[in-house]
Amino acid sequence: MASAQIVDVTARDGFQNIADWIPTDVKTAVLDQLVAAGVKRLEATSFVSPKAVPQLADASKIVNHMATRHPDVETHVLAPNLRGARDAVQAGAGRINYVISVSREHNRANINRTHEESLRDLASIIDALPKPEITVSLATVFGCPFAGRVPTADTVALAEKVASLGVRSVILADTIGVANPRQVRGVLRDFRAALPQLAVRLHLHDTHGMGLANMLAAMEEGFFAFETATGGLGGCPFAPGAAGNTATEDAVNMLHRMGIDTGINLAALLEVVKTLRENLAVPLPGRFSVARGFQEFCFYDV
Repeated sequence: MASAQIVDVTARDGFQNIADWIPTDVKTAVLDQLVAAGVKRLEATSFVSPKAVPQLADASKIVNHMATRHPDVETHVLAPNLRGARDAVQAGAGRINYVISVSREHNRANINRTHEESLRDLASIIDALPKPEITVSLATVFGCPFAGRVPTADTVALAEKVASLGVRSVILADTIGVANPRQVRGVLRDFRAALPQLAVRLHLHDTHGMGLANMLAAMEEGFFAFETATGGLGGCPFAPGAAGNTATEDAVNMLHRMGIDTGINLAALLEVVKTLRENLAVPLPGRFSVARGFQEFCFYDV
C-alpha cells in the first residue's frame, strides 16, 4: 500500500492566532490525543516572543511534555531567530523549523527582515547550534498578499541559498491559500528539477477550498509529505477570513479512501476535533468531522 506522511501543526499554526488563552493542559491533552491517534510527526509550538504571540508563551512546557511523554514522536518547533533557537534547544527541542518568505515584501511584514538578514541569521543558528535538525519553511511560494505573483525562479533561488548553508529539508508553503492544482504541479516539477537533493513537504492552506485538490496534485508529482491542522485551524493573519490549514481529518479521510496509508486512526482523530470544539471558542472549518462518514463505501483496507 502507498503511504503519505502527515505532520500535524495544530498546536503551533492552529493555536498561534487564537486570542483567548488556551490552558497548557488543554494543549498537552490535544497533543496526547494526536499521538494516541497515530500521529508520529507534529509541530508542537513556537519559540517566539510572548509579546508577539502570547498564545505560545508556554513553549518550554510544551517541549518538556513531548520529550517526557512522547520521546519517540518526531516533534518540531518553530524558531524565528537565533534567540528563539537557543531557547528551543535549551528546552530540549531537537527539530527546528525556520521561516523565510520568498516574497521580500512578506518577509519584511512577517518578520521585519530582508532576505539577506534572514539568511545571515539562519547561518548563525547553524553555526551556533549544530545539533538540532533544521528545516526551512519557504513562505508565500504560491502567492503573496503584497506582491501578488511569486515566480518559481525566486523560490528556487532562495532554496539554493538555503541549501548552500547545509539545510537538507524544506517546506513549500501556500501561506495565504491561493494555489491551484495546475500551479502546484508546475512549481513542484520546476523545484524538483532544480533541487532534487532536498527533502520537501507541502503546507497547503484551504482558503479557497482547494487544499485537498492541491495535495492530490502534489502526490501526482511524487510528493507525499504534508502539513495539516486538525479541525482546519490556523491561517495567515494577512489573509482575513482565510479558512486556515487543510484539516488533518479531511486529508486522512481522502488518503485512506484512496488506499494511501497514513498510520493515523481516523476515528481517534475525530476525538481530537471534539476536544477542540469543547475548549476553543473559534470555528473549525474542517468538513469530515461534521458529515456522515460513509465508511461503508470505503473499499480499501486501511
